[in-house]
Amino acid sequence: MENEVNPNIERKVIPLWSLTVWLVVMNTTMFNVALPSVIGDFQLTPTIGSIIVSGYSIAFAIATITYSRLSDFIPIRMLLITALVILGVASMIGYIANTFSLLVTARLLQAVGAGAVPGLAMVLAARYISLARRGRAMSLISSAASLGFGLGPVVGGSITQWWGWNALFLVTTLVLFLLPWFKRWLPVEEQKPIQFDLLGAALTAFGVAIALVYLVTFQNWLLILSLVTFYVLWKHIHRPSQQTPFIQPQLLRQGSYLKLLFIGFSAFSTHFAILFLMPIMLAVLYGKSPAAIGLIIFPGAMLSAFAAIFIGKAIDRWGNQPLLRLGHLLLGASTLAFAWLSVYSPHMILITYMLTSIGFTCMTASLSNEVSRILDKPMLGSGMGLMQLIQFFGGAFGVTAAGLFLDVQKELSPEVLYRNVFMSFSVLILFSFGLLSLYLKKQHRVSV
Repeated sequence: MENEVNPNIERKVIPLWSLTVWLVVMNTTMFNVALPSVIGDFQLTPTIGSIIVSGYSIAFAIATITYSRLSDFIPIRMLLITALVILGVASMIGYIANTFSLLVTARLLQAVGAGAVPGLAMVLAARYISLARRGRAMSLISSAASLGFGLGPVVGGSITQWWGWNALFLVTTLVLFLLPWFKRWLPVEEQKPIQFDLLGAALTAFGVAIALVYLVTFQNWLLILSLVTFYVLWKHIHRPSQQTPFIQPQLLRQGSYLKLLFIGFSAFSTHFAILFLMPIMLAVLYGKSPAAIGLIIFPGAMLSAFAAIFIGKAIDRWGNQPLLRLGHLLLGASTLAFAWLSVYSPHMILITYMLTSIGFTCMTASLSNEVSRILDKPMLGSGMGLMQLIQFFGGAFGVTAAGLFLDVQKELSPEVLYRNVFMSFSVLILFSFGLLSLYLKKQHRVSV
C-alpha cells in the first residue's frame, strides 16, 4: 500500500532534491578533472591518486546503503538534514587541507554526507510517487546527475586552474543553504523503534573497504581478510535471531534482482573509469589544461542532461526494458570508440563521451525504476540501498582497475595502453548485456 500522495513531493521536493544531486555529482567530477594537479602536487602514482576518487566512491556507497536502511526506521527528513550538515562541514575541512592525508579524510567525510542524497531520493520516489509517474521523477534526478557530470569538469577545471583544487570544496558548502527548504517541504514521518544491525553494517563496510585496498596493493592477506569478513557477514545475516539484518538475505536469493545489481555494477564501473581516464589522457597525450579538459567533457554530459527529459517520458510510456538495451548499446559502442579512436584526436574523446553519458543515463534511470518495480514494499529501503552500494563499489572498482592498468602497462605505447584498458571494459559491458538478455527472457516467461 503506497503512502498518501503529497503534491509537494513532485512539485517542490523532487526539483530541490535534483539540485542537491547536481551539487553532489558535480563534486565527484570536479575532482576527476583536478586529479592530474593533485597527483603532481603530492607526487603520487596514478594508482595512489585514484584513491581520491575510489575512496570517495566506496565511502559514498557504504553511506548510501546505511541511509537507505535507516530510512525504514528514521524519517527521511532527519536523515537528509544530518547528512547535508556532515557534507558541509567536511567541505570546510577540505578547503584548508594542505596534506594528502587530510585531503583524503575530507573527501571520505564528504562521501559520508553525500551518500544520503541518491539513495534516499530513490526511496522517497518509490514511497510517495505512483509507479505510473515514477519514471519522470527518477529521470529528473538522473538528469540532474548528468548535468553534474557535465558542469563538474567545466567548473572544476576553471576553479582548479585559477584558484587551486582546495577551492573546489567551497562549491559543496552550498548544500547548507538548502536545509531550510528541505525542513519545510519534506513529509513528516513517524519514527519507528530503531532496530539497526550495527554489526552487519560494520562488517559490510570493512569487507568492501578491504577489498578495495586489495585491488590497490594486491597483498594476499588482504584478500583473505576480505573473504573471511564476507563469510562472517553471510553467517551473521542468516542467523535465525537476526530480525532486521543490514542486508536482507531474501534479496540475495532473488536471481532477477542479482542480475540487475551486476548490470548497475557494470554501468558505474565503466562510466567512472572513463571519467577517470579522460582527464589523464587529455593532459598526458594532448597537454590540455584543467579548464580545457572540462570544456571537452562538458558537451557530452550536457547532451545527456537534456536527453534525460525524454528518457523519463520514454520509461513511463514504453517501460524500462528498451532503455536498458539502448544503454548497453551506447556504452558498448563508446568503449570501443575510446579504444580505437581516442588516441588520434581530443575531438574524438569529446564525441565519444556523448555516447557514454547518454548510455549511462539510460541505464541508471531505467535500472532504478526496474528495481523499484520488482521489489516488494518491505524490501525497498534495503534493496535500493544495496543497489547503490554495488553501483558505487563498481565505480570505485572501475577507477582502481583503470589506474592499475595504467601502472602495469606504462612501458607500452599510449595507443596500445589505452586500447587495452577500454577493450577490457567493452568485455564487461558485453557480459552485462548477456545477463540483461537472461533477465528479460525470464521476465517475459513470467508475464506470459
